[in-house]
Amino acid sequence: MDAFPDIIALMETKLTGMITGVIFPSGYQISDIQMEASAHLVCQSHIRVCSTSMEPHIWSKKFKGKQDMKWSMMRLQQTGLSTQVMEAWLVTQVVEAVLTSTQHGSYSVIFITDGTTSLSTIFMIIDHLRFSGGVGVFEAVANCSDLNNWEEHLSLLVDSVKLLRKLSSYTTIVVISDEATFLAAFVKWSVKGRLMVWSTRLLILTHSRLMELQDLHTTLSNLNSMLVIINDDTANIRCSVYVQLPYSPRGSQVVQVASWTPRRGLLLTSHLPLFPEKFSKFQHKPNLLVAIEHTGYGKLVMVNDPSSGAPRAHFQGSLVKMMEYLSGALNFTYSFVRPPDGVWGLRLSNGSWSGMMGMVVRKEVSIGAGPFMIDRWRAEAVDFTVPMVLDYWRILGVRGLPEVDPWGFLFPLAPLVWATILGMLVMLAAAVFLMYSCGSVKSDDHNSWLEVAFGYVRILLQQDTTLPIYWLWERLLLLVWMMVTLVLTRSYSGNLMALLAVRHIPEPYHTLRDLMDDPSVKLIWEKDSATVPYLRAAKSGIYREIADAENIGRLIFVPRPQFPGLINTLVRRGDHVLINVHGDSKSNIAQDFTRTGKCSFYESKEEFLQIMFAMISQKDSPLVPPINKRMTSMTEAGLFFQWLIAEEPNSTVCDHVPTKITVNEALSVSNLWGMFVILLVGHLTSLSVFSLEILIRLIKQV
Repeated sequence: MDAFPDIIALMETKLTGMITGVIFPSGYQISDIQMEASAHLVCQSHIRVCSTSMEPHIWSKKFKGKQDMKWSMMRLQQTGLSTQVMEAWLVTQVVEAVLTSTQHGSYSVIFITDGTTSLSTIFMIIDHLRFSGGVGVFEAVANCSDLNNWEEHLSLLVDSVKLLRKLSSYTTIVVISDEATFLAAFVKWSVKGRLMVWSTRLLILTHSRLMELQDLHTTLSNLNSMLVIINDDTANIRCSVYVQLPYSPRGSQVVQVASWTPRRGLLLTSHLPLFPEKFSKFQHKPNLLVAIEHTGYGKLVMVNDPSSGAPRAHFQGSLVKMMEYLSGALNFTYSFVRPPDGVWGLRLSNGSWSGMMGMVVRKEVSIGAGPFMIDRWRAEAVDFTVPMVLDYWRILGVRGLPEVDPWGFLFPLAPLVWATILGMLVMLAAAVFLMYSCGSVKSDDHNSWLEVAFGYVRILLQQDTTLPIYWLWERLLLLVWMMVTLVLTRSYSGNLMALLAVRHIPEPYHTLRDLMDDPSVKLIWEKDSATVPYLRAAKSGIYREIADAENIGRLIFVPRPQFPGLINTLVRRGDHVLINVHGDSKSNIAQDFTRTGKCSFYESKEEFLQIMFAMISQKDSPLVPPINKRMTSMTEAGLFFQWLIAEEPNSTVCDHVPTKITVNEALSVSNLWGMFVILLVGHLTSLSVFSLEILIRLIKQV
């Protein structure tokens, strides 16, 4: 390590004796380094040692001032340089021309070779270009051209490169190989091992002909990649830079975007830049398959097909408008595909996914429109776009029939007023008792204090009092009490008349606790939704109670497409409630109002399980970044919410429906049975007191 004074860290990795990796951080110096790089030859089972003593600036000095010449391999050979140095010069010029015109100010580069390009050549390139963000060098060596053999090697190489890529920024992976089998294996494992994300650029340098690499075109079209084909076997040295365009017809995938010659340098040959944003706007208008299912954001309707005359499924709604917006912005068409099981998707016991999630994971569709709730289980299998809407879960129940509250005669006065009246009667009785107990006012002709106290109660009930009044204090007290009772009785009678004309519309379930406390009601929950694992994983609390309700038949899991039918049957009947997303429930209520003209359903006041909705695509899909860009501008402009309002013209009609309405019709016994209960209780109490008095008199007579 004493030979590397300016290197912060040096990591040499030998993975099962077939891969050598050397990593230099930023600020490295290798011009005076004597380096040995070793790699095992798997097929021959012996070690090849590569020892080089480099003079990295010799070739750059000899070529100085000659860039205006028409260079050829013959001219390079005439300079007296070795083939190794000439190769280093050629690769350096191409890599420098490409990277300096496209890269960020501080970027990292990872070189990968198949062993045919010596490490000395790579180190010459590194020392000349001096990458500001650090550099890594990996070499995989094998002397056989078997694809399976290369895949076995590269499966381990990709893991090491991926680890380095995660620690780097603005990374470009440069692969140098003339072996088509090696390139095919690397591209396959870079995708399978999730090495190539869109932010990582891939530059392949090879002497192979374009036709020999046609099997790579489809895979490379989905990567942020460029292919540089070096032609140095003719009189003129020339490098062609190609880009593979995604979703292009076979034969038109490859587009030459630039060329390089020693004399003229790098020249663009098309309207496309180097490392173009291929997915920001497609050159050819592809047709993408999009997974969707019936929801409040994308409603399923049946329309007649003019060609066949038979009804066919058609989707409409804010989600469809968003797909139209994206298809116009990115230049693609789309076809909707419904999942066979009609669910959004849940991870099964065997590790696979059901519903639309499974269609995306298996790459049966390019986009899952959903919309999907963002959670960590799904995020492990797919990539989410930016959220399009924030929502909550709520309870959807049926509103009861208008009815008069049988205890409504108590409502004209607030409970505190009733308590104050009772307290005032007690105070009056106490005052009369004290005054009559005073010796100075005692008289045998006067009434008892208890009779006077009951007289105040008679006045409150608007009855007369026949007891004579002798004292001035009695008259003053009676005058004040009559004024108070006049105000109370007038207020009570007026409010009671208004309340008897009011009908109460019951909405019994506004919290999850209300549901669990009523054993007669059943809960309908979406099958295979993202909340199902959360319910079943709950250890305690209200969600544990809800999960346990499945064991006794109170919790039913149903696919979302069946929700409209269940709302019109089970939920309308009153013994079932639907646990659903607010946006979807709101759409169902609005559609019911459009059909019937009534607000027959309500949503609970309690909101729970906050969720964010987004679309999905395959893991590391290059479609996600351009979709995110368009969706962000769309949501910031308020387009999505405007589409929601426009799609449901009655979406806000039932938001704040009163639970009490005024009617003008005769009252029935069912409306007033509360007063009859009070009357019956009073009669029973009087009968009990009367019987007790008779019993006491009989006991005294004995």
